[in-house]
Amino acid sequence: MDKKICVIGLGYIGLPTAVMFANNGVHVHGVDINEKAIHMIRNKKLHIEENGLQERLDKAIDEGYFTVSSEPVEADIYIVAVPSPINSDKTANVEHIRSATASIVPFLKKGALVVLESTVPPKTVENVMIPELIKSDLIIGEELFVSHSPERVIPGHIFEELTKNDRIIGGINEVSAQMTKELYEVFVTGTIHLTDATTAELVKVMENTYRDVNIAFANELAKIGDTLDVNIWDAIRFANFHPRVNIHTPGPGVGGHCIAVDPWFVVELAPELSDIIKLARNTNDQMPAYVAEQTKKMLKRYTEDGLKVAVLGLSFKGDVDDMRGSPSLTVIDELQKLGLEVASYDPHIKDIRHDTQKLTLNEAIIDANIVVILADHTQFKNLTPEMVIPMMSDRLVFDTKNILDSNEWTKAGFKHHLLGDSRNA
Repeated sequence: MDKKICVIGLGYIGLPTAVMFANNGVHVHGVDINEKAIHMIRNKKLHIEENGLQERLDKAIDEGYFTVSSEPVEADIYIVAVPSPINSDKTANVEHIRSATASIVPFLKKGALVVLESTVPPKTVENVMIPELIKSDLIIGEELFVSHSPERVIPGHIFEELTKNDRIIGGINEVSAQMTKELYEVFVTGTIHLTDATTAELVKVMENTYRDVNIAFANELAKIGDTLDVNIWDAIRFANFHPRVNIHTPGPGVGGHCIAVDPWFVVELAPELSDIIKLARNTNDQMPAYVAEQTKKMLKRYTEDGLKVAVLGLSFKGDVDDMRGSPSLTVIDELQKLGLEVASYDPHIKDIRHDTQKLTLNEAIIDANIVVILADHTQFKNLTPEMVIPMMSDRLVFDTKNILDSNEWTKAGFKHHLLGDSRNA
């Protein structure tokens, strides 16, 4: 492709997207307001963790296809990939989108394409981006083209999914959609589906809302399972043998920048019509407190001096370093409210980001009365009783992710608890 791309936002989506284009022979300039991140990227160092990113970044820079700075430059195509968080009142904060769009206006030229990749509330392109873009004095849809193409990837597998997943593209008109399709055909092998911008915006939040509702159902089942003398994980597995049933798995809550956020975008647009979505969101938000309360009950049942909890896992997902919206942080807060001492550890987070955090497993579990598993990292799946027995005060473990072998830990003298399993408690 003989065009230059300027990517605004070099985080978990923007940076992989930028290097993906660069690795396919497109000249890309990346922009971020985080000066530290810019300095690191320029020196081929990562400020985020993602499988395969380091070698792809090295290649992009070494071959001269990728440059970075804190200011936009003139380009043929602009991709906006900045955060779209929620405010404390659960309303959408689109100021990052607005400011990123405003930052490229002075550089826009006739025939340019602006693509929003961020997951946003429906009508963001129409109500937030277009009002900024018209300040360029270019005719929208004739001289300046605009579309929304939301990412649909999962941390840890971003490059594989960027390539293979189907992609939804919503243009403000057919020309915008077609131009965007031609852009992503540089590396996308999945089917590219064209629609309008608002539909594309809605589709992305619908996808994550579906998952949030399904997880809430599983979490509610886990609570019920704790009262019924059953293992809810077995029950879910058996139910999923039905050809039209796909129940997700329970856990300590929902985190990340998408599933825990996007449903609120729908609720904000139609609060009086979103009862199920609100209930699911609140159900998942309450899981960290439930996990903390269950932990306190276990300690009171088995030990007189249950004071210290070793929390394993700070990121919201297995084998990534992403702590955005992680339920682990809320679990820790709730444990501390219950008067428990907490030490936490995550092998994927190398720097101190939380006041309970330890940089080694041994530091976290020394003198702990109970180990609570909150993330399904590979290192935790490989954890054995022998690795922790010499350092713990009591032999208690609470697995909220179903990654430990119950028989192995029970034989080693542990009281092994699995979220939603009252049969083997």
